Amino acid sequence: MYPKIRITLPAGTIECELYNDVAPRHAERILTLAGKGFYDGILFHRIVPDFVAQAGDPKTKNGLNQPGVGAGGSDLPDLPLEVSPLQKNTRGSLAMARTQNPNSANSQFYIVLKDAPHLNMQYTVFGRVLENGMDVVDKIKMGDAIIKMEEIKG
Repeated sequence: MYPKIRITLPAGTIECELYNDVAPRHAERILTLAGKGFYDGILFHRIVPDFVAQAGDPKTKNGLNQPGVGAGGSDLPDLPLEVSPLQKNTRGSLAMARTQNPNSANSQFYIVLKDAPHLNMQYTVFGRVLENGMDVVDKIKMGDAIIKMEEIKG
């Protein structure tokens, strides 16, 4: 059974499962940061219609017009790429954003809005949105805050 997280947004709640079998370091990173409240108050800083919604930069807690927004991360070390041909960038997938260095994922993640096969094997897919959560994902707007991200226990 995969660990699960709940992301509370202005538009509602999204529940996700994390692939701790194929992306153990990335799943653990999300759980660790969520457990510390790292994501609470972070804004979605990148929305590309029919592509991705991206968040996880702590600089956005002070607004989207901060210098370097989109390049920030946690104070934890970057993660090495964890890819599997079984994990695809399909609608509802959760994956880690990174720089051009494949081993530079840290805290930023994206939710795939429309299948993006060109990203397969390039970015770590560490989970997926469950059940009816995509109706909330589809309502995410640039600047929407993550009210709370937490592990679902039990």
